[in-house]
Amino acid sequence: MATLADAVALGSRENFLVVVSTLRADGTIQSSVVNAGLLPHPVSGAEVLGLVTNGRTKLANLRARPQATATFRAGWQWLTIEGLAQIVGDDDPMPGIDGERLRVLRRAVFSAAGGTHEDWDEYDRVMAAERRAVVLITPTRIYSN
Repeated sequence: MATLADAVALGSRENFLVVVSTLRADGTIQSSVVNAGLLPHPVSGAEVLGLVTNGRTKLANLRARPQATATFRAGWQWLTIEGLAQIVGDDDPMPGIDGERLRVLRRAVFSAAGGTHEDWDEYDRVMAAERRAVVLITPTRIYSN
């Protein structure tokens, strides 16, 4: 049985790139490639898959239908995480997450996805200016080949 630890191991081989899929209102799938990593949920502490996005379509889909699927791959190996998504951002407040905690959460997700930055103040400024949101996916199913 695949685990979240397996996802981290596989993700690290390909810069933590994942294909994230959401469900459109017409029942079709919308997919995009993003960086994602595992971290503790900022409120519950449970391990979740996190990504940072300003993708309007992805966020609109998740607001209406919070199911998400994320697939890590390296070569012919792949691992899929299905789950329920929560959005945390300026337009999607979460109880217990104020502006400072959102700033720190964006950094935590970026770092969990293998990111580093030479100027964190600039990173924070750009994330805020672009109104980037954090998407947290709580796994309900994990499987792989």
